[in-house]
Amino acid sequence: MSERIAVLGAGGHTGGFVVAELRRRGMTPISCGRATDLDQAFRDADAVINCAGPFVATAAPTIGAAIRAGIPYLDVTAELEVVADTFAAFPGAAIPIVPAAAFYGGLADLLATAAVGDRPVADHLTIAYALSSWRPTPGTRATGRVSAQRRDGRRVTYTGGRLQHRTGDAPRTEWTFPAPVGTRPVVGEFTTADSAVIPTHLDVPEISTVMTSNAVDDLLAADPSGPVAVDEHGRSAQTFLVEVVARSGGEERRAVASGRDIYAVTAPLVVEAAARILAGEGASAGVASVGARFDPKDFLNALSPRFLTLG
Repeated sequence: MSERIAVLGAGGHTGGFVVAELRRRGMTPISCGRATDLDQAFRDADAVINCAGPFVATAAPTIGAAIRAGIPYLDVTAELEVVADTFAAFPGAAIPIVPAAAFYGGLADLLATAAVGDRPVADHLTIAYALSSWRPTPGTRATGRVSAQRRDGRRVTYTGGRLQHRTGDAPRTEWTFPAPVGTRPVVGEFTTADSAVIPTHLDVPEISTVMTSNAVDDLLAADPSGPVAVDEHGRSAQTFLVEVVARSGGEERRAVASGRDIYAVTAPLVVEAAARILAGEGASAGVASVGARFDPKDFLNALSPRFLTLG
């Protein structure tokens, strides 16, 4: 019998990709809406993937239902406050809990863990994002508004070994990405869920995150239109490249991944994590990220070349 995976937010943009990926891998999705009785739905499920944002409203109740059902919980949140809350609230949970198993959070966590190698410490990490464009989904815009309200409009940065708030405009500079992207204008202190998951298992006091300026401008634009599908899989034409640079002393180590459609690539990432946990790999109870649970190079190679190109 195939594994049955409850998907909260299955009708949303990312949830649709997750449902399709589960079916591609021979798993059976159980679609759950916001009015679903989760205790009832989870009785027949082997795991749950939460794709329903804003996650500040859905994460804790869904984790609670997963704990009562005794099944693993994974989500795709990019809300770093929710990630921090999850680690703080459920450290002794009797089930595996994996927050931010997604493009933001999970991918850079895997790349950073691969970059530091067998020495899980670095003086400084830089996470550099290059997006060809960014048409945020309504869900992304909604979660962004909620996060901004929670931090009173302040920005977040990870420095001195902790998340801190900043006011004023984010710094703008340039970053030289690997070919074919090259040198691009970027916005600094574009802190994402990466900075909430990575320090839970890597000793890194400073994390800098930059995003190409064009993507930030797209994110802040008033245009409400979301991603436009251009292929039979529903993916947009958007491309991405993520580079992680780990510095320790005078040494630098790098890990790079590129691909297409940040929402679509979340699906194979979170489904791969769920499949491994159900097979017994990285299935320890409590809260831990994908980078902490799995061998990062093996995990990334499992997504290549179908979903990621590794550099």
